[in-house]
Amino acid sequence: MKDLAAHLAENEFGTAVLTDINNTSGAWDYVDYCQKAGVRPILGIDFRNLDDNAACCYIGIAKDNEGFMELNAHLSYHLHTGENIPAKAPVFQKAFIIYPWRPGILKKLKANEYAGIQPKDLNRLIMEDQDLLRKKAVALVPLSFKNNEDFYLHCLLRTMNHNTLLSKLDKKDTGSRQECALSMKQILELYKQYPFLVTNTQAILEQCTIDFDFGKNAHKNKKAFSGSMEEDRELLYSECMKGLEYRYNNSPVAKARLLQEIDVINALEFTSYFLTVWDIIRYADRMGYYYVGRGSGANSVAAYCLKITDVDPIELNLYFERFLNLHRNSPPDFDMDFSWKDRDDIIDYLFRKHGNGYTAMLGSHNTFQFRAVARELGKVYGLPKSEIDAFIGAKELDSRIGTNRSATLMDKYKQKIQYFSHRLARFPHYLSVHACGVVVSDAPIHYFSATQVPPKGFQITHFDMYTADKMKLHKLDILSQRGLGHIKDSIEIIRQNRGEDIDVHQVAAFKKDPLLNHLLMHGKTIGCFYIESPAMRQLMRKLDCNNYLTLVAASSIIRPGVSESGMAREYILRHHSNGNYKVIHPKIDEILKETYGVMVYQEDVIKVAHLFAGLTLAEADTLRRAMAWKFRVDDGFKIIEDKYYASCKKQGYTYEVAQEVWRQMEGFAGFSFCKAHSASYAVESYQSLFLKAYYPMEFMVAVINNFGGYYNTEFYVNEARRAGARIHPPCANRSQYLTSIEGIDIYLGFIHVKSLENDIAQGITIEREQHGDYLGLEDFCERIKPGMEQLFILVKTGALRFTGKTKKQLLFESLFLYGNKKTPLADKAALFPEPALTFNFPRIEQSSREDALQEIEMLGFPLCSRFDLLVNQYRGEIKAIDMVNNIGQKVRMVGYLTNTKSSTTRHGQYMQFGSFIDDENGTFEAVLFPQVYRQYPLLEKAVYALTGKITEEFGVTSLQVESVEKLVISFKEEDVRQLA
Repeated sequence: MKDLAAHLAENEFGTAVLTDINNTSGAWDYVDYCQKAGVRPILGIDFRNLDDNAACCYIGIAKDNEGFMELNAHLSYHLHTGENIPAKAPVFQKAFIIYPWRPGILKKLKANEYAGIQPKDLNRLIMEDQDLLRKKAVALVPLSFKNNEDFYLHCLLRTMNHNTLLSKLDKKDTGSRQECALSMKQILELYKQYPFLVTNTQAILEQCTIDFDFGKNAHKNKKAFSGSMEEDRELLYSECMKGLEYRYNNSPVAKARLLQEIDVINALEFTSYFLTVWDIIRYADRMGYYYVGRGSGANSVAAYCLKITDVDPIELNLYFERFLNLHRNSPPDFDMDFSWKDRDDIIDYLFRKHGNGYTAMLGSHNTFQFRAVARELGKVYGLPKSEIDAFIGAKELDSRIGTNRSATLMDKYKQKIQYFSHRLARFPHYLSVHACGVVVSDAPIHYFSATQVPPKGFQITHFDMYTADKMKLHKLDILSQRGLGHIKDSIEIIRQNRGEDIDVHQVAAFKKDPLLNHLLMHGKTIGCFYIESPAMRQLMRKLDCNNYLTLVAASSIIRPGVSESGMAREYILRHHSNGNYKVIHPKIDEILKETYGVMVYQEDVIKVAHLFAGLTLAEADTLRRAMAWKFRVDDGFKIIEDKYYASCKKQGYTYEVAQEVWRQMEGFAGFSFCKAHSASYAVESYQSLFLKAYYPMEFMVAVINNFGGYYNTEFYVNEARRAGARIHPPCANRSQYLTSIEGIDIYLGFIHVKSLENDIAQGITIEREQHGDYLGLEDFCERIKPGMEQLFILVKTGALRFTGKTKKQLLFESLFLYGNKKTPLADKAALFPEPALTFNFPRIEQSSREDALQEIEMLGFPLCSRFDLLVNQYRGEIKAIDMVNNIGQKVRMVGYLTNTKSSTTRHGQYMQFGSFIDDENGTFEAVLFPQVYRQYPLLEKAVYALTGKITEEFGVTSLQVESVEKLVISFKEEDVRQLA
């Protein structure tokens, strides 16, 4: 949009209308950039039925903001319902309608309707009524492409859309080459025979205006939560005072800060915003939904008193100005996490409470990626799949290991693919829904944008979160989180299995629990929210993390920003240094004393920019936001950067000191957490860890049932086994749809069985609960009526082992029972039921390795140890537990790969980290540097023998790999006997 506005200004277009096809995504950016470029913007919509050769039905041009709302509402109706746009426009009170000219149309036009004459139509006007032409016709000059190359790019996109070859693309499926950009002078030359068409157009445009306010205080959210803003202020004060007694027992210190916050909230007119968030939490409490409130809003005593968050800002000395200040023009961020099972109902409540007309989820613009575009362009040019794959594979290999193999495959088509793939990379592809953003507006939502309904069912805006921020329509972030599902389900499973009621809100006691802090310090946190990844477990061990405050810091240090700025390692060094460390400048150490002079949290950027560099609070907060979104800020980022250096110079700092401080801020600000955010995560981590420490088997069942975590189901099943559980495959007479536990026996749920139809998976438990256990194979088949394929799946899974027969016996009996039929047995309505069929097959045994093979096929993993399937007994020279005693030694270790992560070095070369478990359930980490990674990449889950050197850093060991060998497994007993 910035380029478009610049083109209009350069070519002396005083006024221009943006009329995207069935879309309003660019409207706000267009208005913003045009105003800055000195062009008067007007908005409209090009209405088309995209299944009808995308021919234009008509163009709507808004006379003002009300007219834009009319057009948005009209488009939204058709996007919501899927109905075709009618050939005749409805009556609009505040919009002009321009129909594409065709013979005879001039006589049918209403007062606000005109015929648009394109340059290609000019030679056909001789037969038209000239009086009518002068009254009801305008010049219609579409500007769709900047130049011929852009038109060619458009043809490529249309070819991709139609899934055809470029040579077969029909002209009717594309725009016209005549829609390339023209100057005003060229347009006047084209219409010199009919100058009144240009005059008519200018007369219409002069009647149109759009007034979008981007000002500091131009908030567009709902202004009054209750009846009025005054009532809102009274309600906020009342509820905060109730919370003050509950949270602080009316502490004078807390009250003074709370009253200060309330004054700021009211002064900035964010009262309704706070009450809207409070109302969501109140609803969640009524429904029994677990939630976590986080974001910069957790820096607020008001939010703590309203129970929006469980983080005490006074205890943690949270920086008030990160929460809110009089110079800030946007409300604090509230990220509200709910269980993935509850989130949709929370969003639905927002729509019910505030109305569809004022509520929407934000859109998100998905963009093209190089790999996908290159593949599609290969099809456009008619290249064989094998040739496309080879080219893309060579390009990826070039980027990973620094070669230039793709050059050998280059021809004119590959050159075009490469060039246009780069041009299209990050180009908008399609509109989807933002992961969590919901807006509640004061004016109707169509005042700002058209809406459409994705499969999720909640309407979305055409603009994204960045545009919403620019236009001051502030979002609420309603997120789903598996960790809360773990906690909620654990409590219910513990109640069922042990008869105990658990209160996970005793966070103060959890923070002091020596067992929990011991597990933290040693990284024994598999399954626990945010602290289970290999990197996080290593970080906690390096920090000797045995308390809440260290965990809060670790939750932010693990983020990419601190690590990539090089300060994560520096923080650990200073943590262990007893105060003996060198700082950039004494004032930095004074400002950031709590974090050893290292910027760890987002508010640290504000502190340093304000207290060190001397920027105002408003400038400091703008700097933080600019660093987070600097790819959207354009010139604003450069202006703040210049102010920073000028202010540092004025303060008397050397350029080298100012530059290093800037480097650290720039390197991490966009990826770090605010302290309140980290504190909220740490609270949930302690809650999860409490459940894992005292109820490990029930907790692991909850983790398995929520299908969310850093690892896959197999790893969590193994963790439950380590905790003492006996693991059983699904059983028709014991298992539920989800995984369940009875005492120490865990029965995997039918949901884990691959290719098992959902109706059968749920029907097995429903039928059993209604009519009792299954008596045998025939009884099961009569009651469930599975098809033969589904029955075989259940047999191979072991779900019918309650019959006392082997899998092979059951498969034979199934064949006899079904005969040649592949459909379920017919209902038997005989007057005298026949006795069940009996079979006298010999008992055919099946080996444990055969069971493991079928478990991998049906469940995705075996229930035995992967090491039991190896053809030899070699298990490595040392185990994970022995690594600390072999630092610096070259060893050979054997482990099952559970997880990998690829990264790049400073020189852009790829390397790999691998997490392994050994045959004694010990875990260890391995590092493959670029040279080794190129030769021995870890590509699949398997058991490997790894040779390398044991290294140690801050008490944490890892294996620096030199070579890798994948060990052979077998599902046949004879293979093992032959090797023995």
